[in-house]
Amino acid sequence: MADTETLDDLVRRVDPDRWLASRFIGDAAARADVIALYAMNYELARVAGGVTSALMGEIRLTWWREAMEEIAAGNAPRKHPNVEALAAAKFDPNALAALSEARFTDLDEGPLKDEAAVLAYVDGTAGALAVLAARRLDPSADPHAVKGAARAWGLSGLWRLKQAGRDRLPADWTRADMKRRVEDQLKAARGEVRGLPVAAFPAVAPAALARAYMAGREMGELEKKARLTVAVATGKL
Repeated sequence: MADTETLDDLVRRVDPDRWLASRFIGDAAARADVIALYAMNYELARVAGGVTSALMGEIRLTWWREAMEEIAAGNAPRKHPNVEALAAAKFDPNALAALSEARFTDLDEGPLKDEAAVLAYVDGTAGALAVLAARRLDPSADPHAVKGAARAWGLSGLWRLKQAGRDRLPADWTRADMKRRVEDQLKAARGEVRGLPVAAFPAVAPAALARAYMAGREMGELEKKARLTVAVATGKL
């Protein structure tokens, strides 16, 4: 992150889909908090690909976990723009620490062993992130209402990671298998998101892009905006 780059600039650059979805958050303070959350998610997600050993990755992830635990204990936040933003945000810092803990799985060698392991990983990363964002946007948001959408988005992300050369999926999982799994989660999400408050919908809106990604399509920003706009307007994925 460059010295002059804001967290909003960072998320726009490194996580453009979630950034686009965040534009549908009307409350400026809530939007800023969610952006800080997404910035932290980026910092955690990039650890595994940016270190030369698992030990170095453990040190970096532990730094983030302990920074969140210190906030939970009432200590002054560490001098880091993202940490300071999260300290001022309306998130449970213990839940943020758990996000850091979930990323230790990224440091394991080899793929996740089976479907249960894949879903546990997705629930602990993309799922936990979506729950935190949704409940910041509306505290009454039911965590179960984001489950299918977050899984669809997380699974499509793992497939894109595989295409980029960082494969965490079981060796026998094909594109057809993944498309079926993503579609199953989107089908579940159709019923689940009906119980999601309108204000919280941007937390799951990126899942509206999952089908196109699984079809191997790279979308331009205008198409992404159109898909997200329809999803938010209709409350459907």
